[in-house]
Amino acid sequence: MPFLVRFLLRHAAIGIGVAAVFVALLVAFDVAHLAGLFAHSPDGWLALGVLTVALGITFGSVQMGFAVMLMDDEDGPPSGRRARLTRLVPKLARVHARR
Repeated sequence: MPFLVRFLLRHAAIGIGVAAVFVALLVAFDVAHLAGLFAHSPDGWLALGVLTVALGITFGSVQMGFAVMLMDDEDGPPSGRRARLTRLVPKLARVHARR
């Protein structure tokens, strides 16, 4: 499997794990009486599953975005076949005022 695919899948799994812990804490601390709603509703397990999946998608996407944005040039496959990225250097632009 290519390095970047493994990289993204690993960070997506981390985000999904964080989301599962977050949902468990929401239910454990009964935030907004969610535990009571899930326990007393006939479709409580469905609601809990939908909440977990939705937060898993959200947290997984955020974790993947953070991981990609925080990548260094040194991060890459061990074989060194990755193309080198050029560093962006700011340049000054002349702007003429209109009168």
